[in-house]
Amino acid sequence: MEQKAQQFERSLKLKHLVFIGLAYMAPFAVFDTFGIVSQTTKGHVPAAYILVTIAVLFTAFSYGKMVKQFPQAGSAYTYTRQTMHPGLGFLVGWASLLDYIFMPMINALLANVYLSTGFPNVPRWVWIVGLILLITIMNIAGVKIAVSANMLMVLFQLIVAIAFIVLTIRAIVEGGTGHFSYQPVISDHMSWSAVIAGSSILALSFLGFDAVTTLSEEVVEPKKNVPRGILLISLFGGLFFIIVTFFMQCLIPNVSVLKNISGASPEIAKLIGGTLFQAIFLAGAFVSVTASGLAAQTSASRLLYAMGRDGVLPKKLFSYVHPKFKTPVFNVVILGVIALTALLLNLKTATSFINFGAFTAFSFVNLSVIAFYFKQKKPHTLGSIIEYIIIPLIGLAVNVYLWFHLDRDAMILGLSWIAAGFVYLLYLTKCFTKEPPEFHFDESEALAAEPESMSG
Repeated sequence: MEQKAQQFERSLKLKHLVFIGLAYMAPFAVFDTFGIVSQTTKGHVPAAYILVTIAVLFTAFSYGKMVKQFPQAGSAYTYTRQTMHPGLGFLVGWASLLDYIFMPMINALLANVYLSTGFPNVPRWVWIVGLILLITIMNIAGVKIAVSANMLMVLFQLIVAIAFIVLTIRAIVEGGTGHFSYQPVISDHMSWSAVIAGSSILALSFLGFDAVTTLSEEVVEPKKNVPRGILLISLFGGLFFIIVTFFMQCLIPNVSVLKNISGASPEIAKLIGGTLFQAIFLAGAFVSVTASGLAAQTSASRLLYAMGRDGVLPKKLFSYVHPKFKTPVFNVVILGVIALTALLLNLKTATSFINFGAFTAFSFVNLSVIAFYFKQKKPHTLGSIIEYIIIPLIGLAVNVYLWFHLDRDAMILGLSWIAAGFVYLLYLTKCFTKEPPEFHFDESEALAAEPESMSG
């Protein structure tokens, strides 16, 4: 109890917040889906990134509005719960669970995409099962990546990404292949429906831009710096993704010339830097998917633990902590088993599963701003109407539009997941005769909520 009464030291400034947020987004995210999105957009990946960056910037503005009102809560479900209805907030949180549950699966698929390029004779299931086993065993054993080590991994990824850009520009300048052109951004043969379809995949790159809202209690002047931080993280991240993919698309306008479209990035790495740079690139990729997969499974297992402890999920199973390892073993294993569905899916469909939850959350953040405006009966000035209605409506419209362009299988799974959540909500609330239980949804809250027996 004494620990909860303690307060964090407000030591984080805006620059620290931006760096942490960009680290959450991971520099290597730009390489993960380049091949499949280039194929989907017919060579217009930068245009797709511009569109999704616009959507995220409007949503980031709405996050900023909400974090000023709820500085200790940083997720869409909380905003929906507070501004609209507890039951609706529960369903938004339920939809967002897809991000947590399926992220280890995405990392397993990415491990296969990257490593199969370097070792084409090894069966794909070896990389998928291998990574899932590795992160599952590490999480059961209670291994936690130190912050300093994690920062070093992010720095390594960033250095490799910058080297990739430099080598790509050199390859274009030397005239070996490709040429500088505005065609990747806009062209006569560009199909907007194809670009929108590509944008609906790329939301994966921005997952985590809002994670800095969980640090509100450690930020100097949080009501000013957290909203600014969210906007800057979204802007810098979007610009980085657009610039990198612009040069990549100039180098390879048509990815159909490559042997492996899903593994386009490591194949391009070999083209621009030879076998040595491809090996360095693959090392960066492996560090990225391992660190991300480990962190994703850790946070998801603790989230399930907190939900079990609070009665959102069956307590006996989900709040169990192994007496020796001091970790939520059943949760870790369940997530590992779910991640094995990577054996049955391709990367495009799998990323759509994640983005179903993301676009749902983003949409309700924008809706929450509008609901808050009317709930608080704010004076209807031109400025307030622009800030609390027009901008959120634009963000909502773009997110909903992208949501409807998700992969068909992802829509079926996502809507089925929502339906199951509604049935479960009816059970928990005894047909809405009592309040639904609260999610401990922020990663920092879920981890901070662990009992002393789990801290080892």
